[in-house]
Amino acid sequence: MAAFSPALPLAVGLSGGADSTALLLACAQKWPGQVQAIHVHHGLQAAADDFEQHCRALCRRLQVPLTVQRIDARHASGESPEDAARRARYKAFEAVALASNAQNAIHSIALAQHADDQVETLLLALSRGAGVAGLAAMPADWERGGVRWHRPLLRVAGVQVRDWLRAQGQDWVEDPTNTDERFTRNRIRAQLLPALDAAFPAFRDTFARSASHAAQAAELLDELAQQDLALTGSPPEIRLLQGLSRARQANVLRHWLRVAHATTPSAAQLGELLDQLAACTTRGHRIHIKVGRGFVVRSGPRLDWYNPEVLV
Repeated sequence: MAAFSPALPLAVGLSGGADSTALLLACAQKWPGQVQAIHVHHGLQAAADDFEQHCRALCRRLQVPLTVQRIDARHASGESPEDAARRARYKAFEAVALASNAQNAIHSIALAQHADDQVETLLLALSRGAGVAGLAAMPADWERGGVRWHRPLLRVAGVQVRDWLRAQGQDWVEDPTNTDERFTRNRIRAQLLPALDAAFPAFRDTFARSASHAAQAAELLDELAQQDLALTGSPPEIRLLQGLSRARQANVLRHWLRVAHATTPSAAQLGELLDQLAACTTRGHRIHIKVGRGFVVRSGPRLDWYNPEVLV
């Protein structure tokens, strides 16, 4: 936190849990009158009203303005409940930032994920066989929608956050779902982190370095993909794709599908697509491969992607 120097005014995402309570308290102490809080009421559990009341009481005591955003964070069939809630939460934060007036415009938003959360994210990515973009885990700083986002606690262990709060005499609320081991992240927290702490006491720092290396590699791959997409076109021309190595084909196709069509192929889908590209040596060769909710197809000399649900 000592090196954290955001553009002010600053908004803090406040759930009422230990981590966000500590972040808001520290920021309010450091920048009095320049900090506000945003609480997202998910409506997913009975305790949600208690979280809101705790946040209101805390912000009154700290004399920090509070905005409460009520959202519908229910997930669609086949969608991860955690992913759905996270996306809805970010949309709510962005809505508050966009609605802030020029006199009190929000320039930065701080979120309270800490070092243990980063390790959990990295282990989840490993368990799913993620590439370097997934292994980069959570960035400490980034920009989106004209707002700078920060995670100033990413190098701070969860136990340190709680110890600091106790020293401040500050209470917090506990989310009952955090101990539900039906969720993979909670199993990692309850079972793997204590074992890692016993075997490799410095694992938070070393895992953070690995995530940082992966983030640099992902950035380089993204730069290469942009160059290759400029070369092959968007949608990409098959003949020009075939002039690239298989690894560069995979990289540029992932980039094209993500940027142009907001979809990500599985490893199996991408492998099949690369095989079909290699075999595509005649005008009559057909390509029609399921990717995400749509299909990558051959359209004359180029590849294309379409979603049949949108076409109906």
